[in-house]
Amino acid sequence: MSINNTVKVALIGNPNTGKTSLFNQLTGLKQKVGNYPGITVDKKQGFCKLNETTKAVITDLPGTYSINPTSMDETLVLDSLLNEKNDTFPDAIVVVVDIENIKRNLLLFTQIKDLRIPTILVINMVDQMDRKGIKINVPLLETQLKTKIVLASARKRIGIEQIKAAILDYKNLNTAPISNITDRIDKDYFTNLKNAFKEFPLYKSWLLITQIQEFDFLSNQQKALVLKFREDISCIKRYQHKETILRYQIINDILKESFIVDTSKASDLRGILDRILTHKIFGYVIFALILLFIFQGIFEWASYPMDLIDTAFASLSSWVKTVMPPGTFTNLIAEGIIPGIGGVIIFIPQIAILFTFISILEETGYMSRVVFLMDKIMRKFGMSGKSVIPLISGTACAIPAIMASRNINSWKERLITILVVPFTTCSARLPVYAILIALVIPNKAVFGILNLQGLTMMALYLLGFTAAIASSILLHKVLKINTKSLFVIEMPNYKIPSLKNIFYEVIEKTKAFIFGAGKIILALSIVLWFLASNGPDTFKNAEQTITSNIKNKDISTKELQKKIASYKLENSYIGHMGKTIEPIIKPMGYDWKIGIALISSFAAREVFVGALATIYNVDSDGENASTIKQRMSAEINTETGEKRFNIPTGISLLLFYAFAMQCIGTLAIVKRETNSWKWPLLQLVGMGILAYISAFLAFNILS
Repeated sequence: MSINNTVKVALIGNPNTGKTSLFNQLTGLKQKVGNYPGITVDKKQGFCKLNETTKAVITDLPGTYSINPTSMDETLVLDSLLNEKNDTFPDAIVVVVDIENIKRNLLLFTQIKDLRIPTILVINMVDQMDRKGIKINVPLLETQLKTKIVLASARKRIGIEQIKAAILDYKNLNTAPISNITDRIDKDYFTNLKNAFKEFPLYKSWLLITQIQEFDFLSNQQKALVLKFREDISCIKRYQHKETILRYQIINDILKESFIVDTSKASDLRGILDRILTHKIFGYVIFALILLFIFQGIFEWASYPMDLIDTAFASLSSWVKTVMPPGTFTNLIAEGIIPGIGGVIIFIPQIAILFTFISILEETGYMSRVVFLMDKIMRKFGMSGKSVIPLISGTACAIPAIMASRNINSWKERLITILVVPFTTCSARLPVYAILIALVIPNKAVFGILNLQGLTMMALYLLGFTAAIASSILLHKVLKINTKSLFVIEMPNYKIPSLKNIFYEVIEKTKAFIFGAGKIILALSIVLWFLASNGPDTFKNAEQTITSNIKNKDISTKELQKKIASYKLENSYIGHMGKTIEPIIKPMGYDWKIGIALISSFAAREVFVGALATIYNVDSDGENASTIKQRMSAEINTETGEKRFNIPTGISLLLFYAFAMQCIGTLAIVKRETNSWKWPLLQLVGMGILAYISAFLAFNILS
């Protein structure tokens, strides 16, 4: 029997209620990530089979404390619930609340209930009830809240089937408001509001007039009425405040009868851990040690699988040249496509390890402590504690990290955060760092236990973070924008990480790297191969030119073929491009081949390695399989006779990539978030100058 019925479900809750865990349990790997129409915020959607004929399309909305938004993420939640023309407008809503913070979480639930959309209340983390001394009278609470309640534990798969059954039965849910709050605020005012917007539920009309933004789904007549009601701002603010107080009074009255907590069973372990992890001295030391452990792990644990992958792709490229007939198509596969794919796959172990660690920190609740710990410091630099979330998220990718700044209320703090986030070391820099560190930094232990390569990696991450902080100080003094904001963050309970959530997160982020960066790298690898395999007359006459040179009369066939390959590459289209920019980059210690990789990596930083893999493949005689690391290590500086990738050149490149803005996607997202080309151009030029000067000084000092 085929599935022919679809129920659209919105998953909503406060931050840290276990909403994402529940989403993962309901949808498994049947998820996709896209953009909300016209907005650069990711929407996470998944598919859940409810029965043989019905499936649910579940949209995981950003965490929010209420539907009176104070940030862009919360505005997105409101728009999804008010605009019936929106493709995410739900048939049913599942509100997730944390059993330990049910009073605060129910504020959001009571607001959503007033919109008269079928709503299910999921009380999560019920596996903690006995330990916390909590008892719930579910039938009574269902009667009081006028909804279906499901007790669940997303971590232990408790209540999942009951949630599916409740979604299936959404048409029979009670959609009446919990209490007639509007009559208790101002009966006459809300009667007039109801008469003005007869086509909407009363609370929806109230939300329309309390928000600053325009709602495109309204008619011109409705927009005019909204503007008329908005004229008395002081009245609206007063009524909003009164509404919140009344809602909490109602929630308190309900919970007195149906929700009982035995405080004698409460544990103070959380308090003890908080005092240690957020200590004004030890908190920073612990965070630094955790980072050190992560970067040591990235190098120690990823080196073996990376070497296997590198060797396998080198052997595959050589094997293809052996079994396939010589010609353009064989060269395309062996020198363009295979090295391009290898340039993506080789870094999966490191990226997967990095994302695993970040997921564990988030799952345990430690990341919120880091945000709290950093708030006092960040405020001195013109940012807030909330800026730490984008800065840490930037270790994955700058694009979603910049979008994550939408939860910062102050425009100045948000703008500074957007401008400095690209300094943090993203996963796109990781491949560049990994290959260069492996080439120029000795693989030896320091103090007996610490790996020098891992320490170098950590130093580069800290350098990026330091550059972000230094830039924010400068911007804080230069930008004449007067805004104030309050910093509020919830400290979630400590939890044992869910292996399932970590698995889904790592799979999703790694897939994003493979298919996002991979498409760019593979496409550019093919373009680079074509440019390196073709050229003007000097390229076409390479064999004749080299063989006619008297100096080449007595050399072996192998040496002759190598000289022909090198001459062809130098006189190819891409060789001419590299030679054109060589005078500019030579003071930093780079030759024209590295220049080609620099140009290519403006599409995405990680293309640097793929570009060199393609260039050195074209440059080789094709007889012996060698890895990209081996080819780069064997590259010789013809002017000095030394290795091209030595300490001065390697450190110069590491510093260049630490500071340079080489990501078209990031520039595009900054333009969209700031609605101006001024800020991304400032980033491009400012970071470019810093990168060039740092690389120039490093090369010349170390030389």
